[in-house]
Amino acid sequence: MTSTRRVVVTGIGLVSSLGIGTDANWAALAAGTSGIGTITKFDATQFATRIAGEVKGFDPLAFIEKKDVKKMDIFIQYAIAASQFAVDDSRLEVTADVAPRVGVFIASGIGGFTTIEREHKALLDGGPRKISPFFIPSAIINLAAGQVSIRFGAKGPNSATCTACSASAHALGDAFEIIRRGAADVMIAGGSEAAITPMGIGGFGALRALSTRNDEPERASRPFDKDRDGFIVGEGAGVLILEEYERAKARGARIYAELVGYGMSADAYHITAPSEDGDGAFRVMRAAIESAGVAPDKVDYINAHGTSTPRGDQLETLAIKRCFGDHAADVAVSSTKSMTGHLLGAAGGLEAGVTVLAVYNQCAPPTINLDHPDDQCDLDYIPHKSRALKIDYALSNSFGFGGTNAALLFKKFEA
Repeated sequence: MTSTRRVVVTGIGLVSSLGIGTDANWAALAAGTSGIGTITKFDATQFATRIAGEVKGFDPLAFIEKKDVKKMDIFIQYAIAASQFAVDDSRLEVTADVAPRVGVFIASGIGGFTTIEREHKALLDGGPRKISPFFIPSAIINLAAGQVSIRFGAKGPNSATCTACSASAHALGDAFEIIRRGAADVMIAGGSEAAITPMGIGGFGALRALSTRNDEPERASRPFDKDRDGFIVGEGAGVLILEEYERAKARGARIYAELVGYGMSADAYHITAPSEDGDGAFRVMRAAIESAGVAPDKVDYINAHGTSTPRGDQLETLAIKRCFGDHAADVAVSSTKSMTGHLLGAAGGLEAGVTVLAVYNQCAPPTINLDHPDDQCDLDYIPHKSRALKIDYALSNSFGFGGTNAALLFKKFEA
């Protein structure tokens, strides 16, 4: 098969602090609603950061049989829920004859922290005999993809990326390439994360990467604002159904958008900090755009990585200017992390879904809490309120620790 096979998005499944399900998430994003609040999953009294973007009211029994819940860390449960939403939205049927052509590619940056911490405590308190036999398959990252494939009977390519905060963008991009080269016709792809735990919050806190605006949780995530002081950990999942166009057309599927470009790059600079010239971010955006054969001035909207860290936001702005030149002033940019928090390894999946919905609805979600823009962050960040916008091409950026970067380019669908 050649790379001329077109890849379209036919289903979207989102779970985040803004809601459980795609419709709930999009409605909250369009309204500029924050999902950030005080941590309830554990006693965070002694922590410098006591706020996060928790998924609220999630009942695993709505998606998973009771006997199976104990076999899965919550990040796997979120992945199953998002995948179910996406499959239902796509009206995808994985019958025996098509199963070998349907794959799963679901990422996570951290995996089963909740399970690891719980089982480590069981070991310390009671010795090795107290470790659950479900510990390993509950915690390891690829079991999200494994469990989803079992659930739907998807027998095609099955994999998982673990590239920090770029993980699910890489999963989507790699799934895109799998379809383009003819190894599958459909991929259930994205990412999931559930790292709001003592070690998750404590670890990022030790790096001094988190906001400590504990008294104003809804205003704490403020990308590109001069008063930002770090990111907010979020949790949830974002899964898309990627499908070869002719197959989607033949079954009469609704097509949200077309995925046309994918880029990867490395900063080769520092384990946690972006390169000082934004070079990795610049090159990954350029790679995604060039892979699609599109001129940079065709891009109308960018869903930025925009974590709300002081240097990260400045350097992404610098990279956008370098990539788009004079057109940078005309590109609408927003960071939806201002509302969801940073879903770490699931950020790219969630934000790719949001980007696709922006293209489909011709509406760009806002960057909330942008009250006093940083002097070095001087692009059009769609402050406070969503905006009706003509979007033919939209870019979704994801950058991760270790200097690993991914970018996805979506196009308004045209038959």
